[in-house]
Amino acid sequence: MQGPLPGRPSSQTSDDPHIPVLIDAILRECAPVSGVWLDGTLGAGGYTRALLAAGAERVIGVDRDPLALQMAAGWAGSYGGRLRLVAGTFSDLDALAGEALDGVVLDLGVSSMQLDQPERGFSFMKDGPLDMRMSQSGESAGDLVNTVDEGALADILYHYGEERASRRIAHAIVAARAVEPITRTARLAEIVAKCLPRPKPGQSHPATRSFQAIRIAVNTEFTELAEGLNAAERALKPGGLLAVVTFHSLEDRIVKRFFQLASGHEANANRYAPAKADTKARFEMVTRKAVAPDEAEIARNPRARSAKLRVGRRTQAPAKLLAPADLGLPEIQKKGRR
Repeated sequence: MQGPLPGRPSSQTSDDPHIPVLIDAILRECAPVSGVWLDGTLGAGGYTRALLAAGAERVIGVDRDPLALQMAAGWAGSYGGRLRLVAGTFSDLDALAGEALDGVVLDLGVSSMQLDQPERGFSFMKDGPLDMRMSQSGESAGDLVNTVDEGALADILYHYGEERASRRIAHAIVAARAVEPITRTARLAEIVAKCLPRPKPGQSHPATRSFQAIRIAVNTEFTELAEGLNAAERALKPGGLLAVVTFHSLEDRIVKRFFQLASGHEANANRYAPAKADTKARFEMVTRKAVAPDEAEIARNPRARSAKLRVGRRTQAPAKLLAPADLGLPEIQKKGRR
């Protein structure tokens, strides 16, 4: 989730439209920044511009959202051959890069740019079409909400949004769509809110977890993340750095698990089980634990409050493919649509 801009990572204010979260921490943990980097979630370009300003020789900016690339075209030319823009998903970042990389940065979740446009349908704060597609193609949130059967919908809300009232909400959605298709964000938010207690002051909107879950499902975000981490491992040179910024516990759990397995620090759950065979670490941890934003950054950019940064350095060990199940991804069957 991005949000501002660009070349002056330490001097941004809350007036800036898109503040790159934890950028100072990224530059600090990855110093000195040099060589070829790939920004797998270009967004408004905050990370890309900061990396170029910090000393990266070249940056490859990747995004699945056509709008992000369209907006970047207005400023990318000033960097000449130092910046290459590519349409695609970060799950294919090694193929999209086409060369070995010195660094990869991934800023997960939905960007401020997307949240702030009601017509994209990501937010319940302003009414808009129930869309949520980052790539602006394929199945929309409206398609999912109106066709997935009640059991699968409850699973999506529970596993992707950690919504404890998932079955109650799924039942209400199915009942509502039987009367009239659900096509607007405001109507979906209203249906969800009626299933939950009125929030206390300071609590998030009742629909927050449900909207998160549906967005993740529409954009296959967890599968993309698992494949993106594997792709980054394949693309990085020995000594190359992988920096990942997450915005909720589900994302962070996957990234933490990946680095645990890749760095050989997985705990043995059963002390009576045979010891696991020694494996060569494919990453060394640069950050011992997740790095969180300080109070000053949260004051500048409240959307940074839940962010966490983890950074690992690639070793010379051969890359190893980790399956989604290895990273704890829930398996949800969308069959039985009606």
